[in-house]
Amino acid sequence: MTISHHLSHEFAFCRFDTVTPIYSFFLYILTSTRDPGKSVDRSISMGDFVQQTNVKSAVRALTTPIADVAAFNTIVQAVLTTNPFGCTAYETSSGQMPAMEKTREGYTARILYEDDEANTVGTITARAGTVAGFNTVKSEILADAEMTAAMGGDPINDSEGERYSATIKCHDPSGEIYYVAFSREEVRVTSYEADAILATVETWADTVAALA
Repeated sequence: MTISHHLSHEFAFCRFDTVTPIYSFFLYILTSTRDPGKSVDRSISMGDFVQQTNVKSAVRALTTPIADVAAFNTIVQAVLTTNPFGCTAYETSSGQMPAMEKTREGYTARILYEDDEANTVGTITARAGTVAGFNTVKSEILADAEMTAAMGGDPINDSEGERYSATIKCHDPSGEIYYVAFSREEVRVTSYEADAILATVETWADTVAALA
């Protein structure tokens, strides 16, 4: 009696999604119908890896940290109001989107408590989501007599220990969306592909003394 084995074709699709780059490939496993006693003929055909995107990031470390929260806020607001990168508004399924918008920000105050010998006996840090909130919470802590008594020292604003950050989402005329993130010590450009985008941001940063 003759027995035939029928093997079905197998197919698998794999996709790797990473921030950058994104690769796709197909894996085919082909099998053939064989008679008993004969080896199975299997062949594998795999496509080449094709780079889909080339997302980049760049950072400018500042020579000197930005002086204070007022100077930091002036820089960020100037970008939003003057649009020095030439960004454009665009449409999405959610409606009209602005050329650029601030998507994230945070401001951290640091208060030291010193005794009569100028020794640090305690610290308090407070983080706010806006510049106004930052200024208010810092003033409240410095003026809080009960807190001062509990800490056992005089409150001193540690201006050098303050931290600021803000991220602006930008839409380039080419259609690319990228981000410019500011901190007290650096400016970072992320998620861009065209080198012209970085060149535009860098040309602008060269004109801002605090970003040298």
